[in-house]
Amino acid sequence: MKTYIAGHRGMVGSAIHRQMQARGASADSIVTRTHAELDLTDQSAVRAFMQAERPERVILAAAKVGGIHANNTYPAEFIYENLMMETNVIHQAFEAGVRKLLFLGSSCIYPKLAPQPMAESALLTGTLEPTNEPYAIAKIAGIKLCESYNRQYGVDYRSVMPTNLYGTGDNFHPENSHVLPALLRRFHEAARSGAEEVAIWGSGTPRREFLHVDDMAEASLFVLELDRAAYDRSTEPMLSHINVGTGTDISIAELAAMIAEVTGYTGRIAYDRTKPDGTPRKLMDVSRLAEMGWTAQIPLRDGVAQTYEWFLENAADLRG
Repeated sequence: MKTYIAGHRGMVGSAIHRQMQARGASADSIVTRTHAELDLTDQSAVRAFMQAERPERVILAAAKVGGIHANNTYPAEFIYENLMMETNVIHQAFEAGVRKLLFLGSSCIYPKLAPQPMAESALLTGTLEPTNEPYAIAKIAGIKLCESYNRQYGVDYRSVMPTNLYGTGDNFHPENSHVLPALLRRFHEAARSGAEEVAIWGSGTPRREFLHVDDMAEASLFVLELDRAAYDRSTEPMLSHINVGTGTDISIAELAAMIAEVTGYTGRIAYDRTKPDGTPRKLMDVSRLAEMGWTAQIPLRDGVAQTYEWFLENAADLRG
């Protein structure tokens, strides 16, 4: 079965690619294109690609992503590029006869003050977190694209919403990365330079849930390959997305202490309360996926240590 992985060089896409290879998928059964080879925001290019390749399955892991700073600085790019990628890939997949597709979203689709833990039913029930609203709107649109094509055309397009991801292949850019890799790099540099203090954005009180990208890859393939009757039993036509997470969270202060220990940093940790905290808490209700038969396997401390090892091995190649 020919599967196209959109975004195979990204953190999630590459993890899915590795997982498929580990399961024995042949090289000619996995279709990939780099951004240089195929710009997913270019409708005609995506159409030509889909018509030529005719994949049987599509995994849409491509996205423009970033942390609070990046989302605040480039809101137009975040909404435009993500909307264009989603609409082009989903529609042109349908035009090429693709019956099965998996769209990867984000936990930021939920309202800023959604009841915790956040169930799938919280979607569209309140105001989004302002710092990443454009990105969230784009991801909500992706879910609704899948549901609309399912309802009108009877295809099988599914959506999974991961919590905060980290792990192999992460982005460690000092300004445009997410909180966990940003902290790993900052504490690593502080430990090596002997810095007396590391300043963290915000108060340290917000709570976040973190899922290792290898777990996300496993969950994605689990959902993609789940029998359609089982998938339909656990979802609704207009509430079909599935949360993917660990079901447990940790405060940013606790995370910082864990990362300081992993990196060997022994100085002070300070908090810059003039910087935004973002959403107070983001914990996923993962009961729907658990009932389907999948739960996360990698403990956070083990995953952070593994991610730091990968960072050390690849630090020379990381830019920024």
